[in-house]
Amino acid sequence: MVATGSLSSKNPASISELLDRGFHPGSLLNDFDYWDYVVPEPNLNEVIFEETTCQNLVKMLENCLSKSKQTKLGCSKVLVPENLTQRIAQDVLRLSSTEPCGLRGCVMHVNLEIENVCRKLDRIVCDSSVVPTFELTLVFKQESCSWTSFRDFFFSRGRFSSGLRRTLILSSGFRLVKKKLYSLIGTTVIEEC
Repeated sequence: MVATGSLSSKNPASISELLDRGFHPGSLLNDFDYWDYVVPEPNLNEVIFEETTCQNLVKMLENCLSKSKQTKLGCSKVLVPENLTQRIAQDVLRLSSTEPCGLRGCVMHVNLEIENVCRKLDRIVCDSSVVPTFELTLVFKQESCSWTSFRDFFFSRGRFSSGLRRTLILSSGFRLVKKKLYSLIGTTVIEEC
């Protein structure tokens, strides 16, 4: 039923016209009540798939940090705040949800910002069989007031320097930059978390 400006609810002729057409005032209210309270049930398969995808993305990020710690970062340990990779994976899934191919069309560049300098850690292609539709640049940040930097400074000057390698502590903050590859406008979304 479409409401138009030609019928006035105060005009008795209009009301009788609606009643003649088979309209019952209670039916409209019942229709609204029905649609207001009907909530689609979540598809359990989609929920499980999204959780599995999120966990796989968490593993990819953790593997990236693990591989990079000795090869590109030159440290023996990388301490990651609790749930950091989980939060990042959820944000990546959220940003990919509006893309034509979803996460499968994502190429992620993983970087680490240390003292305002970004170091490239890895490039993750989520599905190599799909042409990328967007890029995400993830920037981990080093914890700024890390006590280990003082410890490393003191031990590096003494006789203990040969046996001790640096421990990198990541901040709970990160930056995600999304760049659409198929857009004529070249839309870029920057999220600082």
